[in-house]
Amino acid sequence: MIDFRTEPARYRHWKMTFAGQVAVLAMDVDENRGLAEGYELKLNSYDLGVDIELYDATQRLRFEHPEVRSVILCSAKERIFCAGANIKMLGLASHPFKVNFCKFTNETRNSIEDATRNSGQFYMTAIGGPCAGGGYELALATEYIMMADDGSTSVSLPEVALLAVLPGTGGLTRLVDKRGVRRDLADFFCTTEEGVKGKRAVDWRLVDEVVPRTQLTETANQKALHFAANSNRPANATGIILTPLRRTVDDRTITYDHLKIELDRDRACVTLLIQGPAEAVKSPTALGCDFWPLAIARELDDAILHLRFNEEALRTWVFRTEGDSALVASYDAFLSANAEDWLVREIILYLKRTLKRVDVSARSIFALLEPGSCFAGSLLELALAADRAYMLRGVRDGDEAPPACIVLSDLNFGRLPMCNGLSRLESRFLHEPDKYRNLRARLGEQIDAETAQALGLIGFAPDDLDWDDEVRLAIEERAAFSGDALTGMEASLRFGGPETIESKIFARLSAWQNWIFQRPNAVGEKGALKLYGTGRRPEFDPRRV
Repeated sequence: MIDFRTEPARYRHWKMTFAGQVAVLAMDVDENRGLAEGYELKLNSYDLGVDIELYDATQRLRFEHPEVRSVILCSAKERIFCAGANIKMLGLASHPFKVNFCKFTNETRNSIEDATRNSGQFYMTAIGGPCAGGGYELALATEYIMMADDGSTSVSLPEVALLAVLPGTGGLTRLVDKRGVRRDLADFFCTTEEGVKGKRAVDWRLVDEVVPRTQLTETANQKALHFAANSNRPANATGIILTPLRRTVDDRTITYDHLKIELDRDRACVTLLIQGPAEAVKSPTALGCDFWPLAIARELDDAILHLRFNEEALRTWVFRTEGDSALVASYDAFLSANAEDWLVREIILYLKRTLKRVDVSARSIFALLEPGSCFAGSLLELALAADRAYMLRGVRDGDEAPPACIVLSDLNFGRLPMCNGLSRLESRFLHEPDKYRNLRARLGEQIDAETAQALGLIGFAPDDLDWDDEVRLAIEERAAFSGDALTGMEASLRFGGPETIESKIFARLSAWQNWIFQRPNAVGEKGALKLYGTGRRPEFDPRRV
């Protein structure tokens, strides 16, 4: 089982050091401690285990170190920055693993950009030694790239030329959309193995600055302090510790403090039941990671990653909630009222990133709004993210739980956007902007099933007589369809409206890479990923299709 829970004391591949406002995150991959058997992580290449630690480090920098305003990514090894994703690992991995691996690494790099953009924690890279493929894609996720000006340091994206795949962790997109590299120069850069170094790399906008190798560390520190001066992170606040998640796993259930997951292997379905808050709002500073919205974000985040990698065959996720809608709404009101506080800001941003994981997960997503549920505000986002939402009209015979209701909060109107930059309500009413605007008048109202359906907030509102059959048929129908067809259909339908760098990475770039990862030119017995490093030349089918 792949476990995403870790902490600095258990890191094998990263070293994190602090000097006041600046943190240094140095990549020092232990080549003998890969996540799986059959490959060595030579030349600071990475696998999923390396990226799990990177993700954990970025989370802790945000929550545990409010004093950190700049982060320098670098290598702890003398002669190499990073060789990118480990090729042997990619050659051995199954197609679903490769796809999920690329998705997770993309999400981690997006979270680095999110920290710079929204948390006042500026990320920059200091490159000394070759920086290839995914290594350069990691640098591209930071806002400033400094490189040593010497004979051995270069940046490159050699995937097309060497491996018959793409720089799929955002490399192609960020090259032209973020760095503004001219198309013809990007074409040359992406089809040469050697890479680009020195002044040419600056002229082509591949890096921001080159400095003598002997001055790289000192100049990077000065630049980090310069960027730190523009940050609004508090100088004297105390961070909160992200204590280990409490979780038990068996064949049929996964249990956290506020989230219980049931695995229905017969119907290829997972039910995620979220417990709403049990008590009124208390200070997140006092409660730390037990503050309910943060606890929910952490548990849901871990659960999504666990299900993606460890439960590939369970293709439908059903979200349910249980609790008091008014209490959920009160937590949302607290978050909105204190959004300028650094810790509250981080919690909202974490909720945003976790909900984005739901959006881009290749699973059918349903939401069931039943009596006693609490789909209010931030939890309502799960119903809005769902491919279908069913809301029971009225109550069940003999059930004393209150009828299902929907409660809108301020968080539903832009604070938790999708990767297309729109709120889920805006995406839902893409061509009905008046409906979206008019919903603001219903903030805090308990909206019943009949009204919710009339407003377009849910699609289906069966009564007690029809509920069980409609829901059962919908879930069983999903299990009968092609998983590939469902993945393509759902991903296409979920993201209407404008494109952003994020949506392009998850839609266009990922789609192309998924296709290429199944083609013989890359993964066939004579494909480039399989033969890389063997001394044998790959054999390509020359047809363009």
